[in-house]
Amino acid sequence: MDTEKGPLGRSAAAEYASWFKALADPTRVQIVSLLARQGRPMNVGEIVEAVDVGQSTVSAHLKVLAEVRFVLADSRGTARYYRINDACVGCFPSAADVVMGRPAPQAPACREPMGETS
Repeated sequence: MDTEKGPLGRSAAAEYASWFKALADPTRVQIVSLLARQGRPMNVGEIVEAVDVGQSTVSAHLKVLAEVRFVLADSRGTARYYRINDACVGCFPSAADVVMGRPAPQAPACREPMGETS
């Protein structure tokens, strides 16, 4: 079977689905947008204040975003600071191209299955 015409491999499809699922919530999109636009690590309190959602909710959303590596957490004393993972977020637009069967440039910092077809 021609892999260029067949579906994505199961592991690639699962990886991309997790990315799309992570961004399927408006608050998570706000958090990613906030961190990207601020360009600096932010603690949970700062994020809560900016997105006007409770701390436990923001923490749960940050956990989801960290699981797909869109955000990274650094500990400073007792506080955790969250920042955008530029390497991973940079791969996201290419994911839509790959899913749709369009050629997408490889981003060297992305972990496989970027571009996997079998």
